[in-house]
Amino acid sequence: MKKIMLATDFSERSDRALRRATLLAQQFDAALSIVHVVDDDQPRRIVESESAAAADLLRQLQKTVQSVDGLDCDTRVVLADAFVGIARAVADDAPDLLVVGPHRRQALRDVFVGTTAERTIRAVDCPVLMVNSPPVGPYRHVMLATDLTAGSQRAAKVCVDLGLTNNVDFSFLHVYDAPATRLTMSHTVRAEDREAYLEGQRNEAAKNLAQFVRETSVRSPRQLVRFALHAPAQEILSAAKDEAAGLVVLGTEGREGVAKFFLGSVAEAVLRMADRDVLAVPPASA
Repeated sequence: MKKIMLATDFSERSDRALRRATLLAQQFDAALSIVHVVDDDQPRRIVESESAAAADLLRQLQKTVQSVDGLDCDTRVVLADAFVGIARAVADDAPDLLVVGPHRRQALRDVFVGTTAERTIRAVDCPVLMVNSPPVGPYRHVMLATDLTAGSQRAAKVCVDLGLTNNVDFSFLHVYDAPATRLTMSHTVRAEDREAYLEGQRNEAAKNLAQFVRETSVRSPRQLVRFALHAPAQEILSAAKDEAAGLVVLGTEGREGVAKFFLGSVAEAVLRMADRDVLAVPPASA
């Protein structure tokens, strides 16, 4: 990890993201840049006023980061819609990692247009770290939630390339389904037959996960399988809580055609529900 970009709106949420970004920059001796986007769809005098105020706040942040954290950083104000401006800055600077704070949860608006964080993740090619919990130090346990697809393989590779598998407790999680339990007549199946079926599904899931791990360059003895009793996102976050994972990593779906407007449903749900940090890894660029 050589270059980190932080997108800030100067809120308390962004303060958490700033702290995590500085910790990562110190840990990996990475360059840090901070960007703020001013909405340019406003009267000119308002845009100019907000740009000047933002530039002043960025200078203050720059001084604080230098004096408190011992880090030099670049700052930049971009005029655009929030996620468009962030995407533009990422395209210009090509950071290894983009760090953002959690979104404001506005139920109806989020349902129809998505959050800035989610729209940003769809628009950029680099991994995006959403910081949800107050940083207290380097990550100690990183959990990669995998659906055993190429997207998850890429997420594992990105973790290695970023250095997130170094000197941490790294685990793999696979949430599996047992389709027969949802059949109309499943309630008529004998308890012992049901248990045998579930055990068979669990063993198959464990076998598939082990094969997936062998195909990555990560050597982790911690391979967890979990039956999807609830929605997959709930199971992922529940497992992360049980295992005290500070960071959950997941791949997002491809962005071909209409699909580019949507994150994978599981990834999107994890991002919206998470009470801990989430690293979303986009598919490889074409």
